[in-house]
Amino acid sequence: MRFLHTADWHIGKKLHGFDLVEEQRDAYQQILAIADEEHVDAVVIAGDLYDRKVASELSVNELDDMIRDLNLTHHYPILAISGNHDSATRLGSGSHWYEATQFYLHTTVAQAMKPVELDDTQFFLLPYFEPFQVRHFFEDDAIQNVQQAMNRLVTEMQQQFDPSKKHVLVAHFFAAGSEHVDSETSVEVGGLDAIAVDSLSAFDYVALGHLHGKDALHAEKVKYSGSPVKFSLSEANQQKGVWIVDTAEMSTAFKTITPVKDIQVLTESFETLIDPKYYETVNRDNFIAISLADTQQITDVMARLRKIYPSIISIDRQNGIEIAEQQSRVDPNLDPLVLLDHFYEEATGGSLTNEQHKWAALTLTDAMGEETV
Repeated sequence: MRFLHTADWHIGKKLHGFDLVEEQRDAYQQILAIADEEHVDAVVIAGDLYDRKVASELSVNELDDMIRDLNLTHHYPILAISGNHDSATRLGSGSHWYEATQFYLHTTVAQAMKPVELDDTQFFLLPYFEPFQVRHFFEDDAIQNVQQAMNRLVTEMQQQFDPSKKHVLVAHFFAAGSEHVDSETSVEVGGLDAIAVDSLSAFDYVALGHLHGKDALHAEKVKYSGSPVKFSLSEANQQKGVWIVDTAEMSTAFKTITPVKDIQVLTESFETLIDPKYYETVNRDNFIAISLADTQQITDVMARLRKIYPSIISIDRQNGIEIAEQQSRVDPNLDPLVLLDHFYEEATGGSLTNEQHKWAALTLTDAMGEETV
């Protein structure tokens, strides 16, 4: 059989306050198009369907629309698990009757012990877990960390192996040797947050979720699909997509997804950034991260740049801010509001407005417990 491996949809996630609804809808449509073009027999979603355990009403509706379209309209079997961002209990509600349409959603350790069989393949759907859940399931106090838990789980799964079929593990965890990016929540349980890749050697393929880049781990049979959308600046240079896995030869091929709005880093001086000759060459519909080459102070820098680049997600200084070597010689006995004027002018290069003067005077009066004169 042939299946599509995706993960980490994080429906409901924002990028520095910007909604990603349009980007996530488009990514789903590209995943569906790839499934059609590749004639896959099933779609695997390896956890973190939602971004929050208590998903918003909009997020629930968005995911519901995608799953119904994929499963009921296009008739793709879905094999999915809960991730560390999902509420296993909420996500799993109704999962018993989902199987009537070949939507297999596993959210408990117990469910992972019984494989889902499609064509020539057994799928073991192991949701994100903590060691205590496995310890209680097996009633074995010797299980104290995530590696011990995984060793026991793999041993039990092997008891269910049909030697005439291929064996695929779908899971959500941090594999030893992988690399994190900023948008990924650290998974640390039982004092050990990594599972050795070698302990998964019994499987023909391991479809992982949790890390957002396909290149986070380089292993022949153990792969992260990565997220279909870029969720942080540290993902700016990642190529998003999905894996197509063919069980006949256990071959894999990565199919790319093109973002609606990419993340672009601009490293220029302020004067260059506000020059039409420059910014008219930039795709200003993208999410923009700016690294200013200037060292001098610039007043209202964010507000001024946002007029040109509406989707700025961050601003930093490539070389820091230049600090004057000599401290100003201001008489500390001056009126506090006069001292504030001097400080504001040194810090920003501008002057306080009348409204700011009013706020400062009222605040000073409150602090000193005196009435305004």
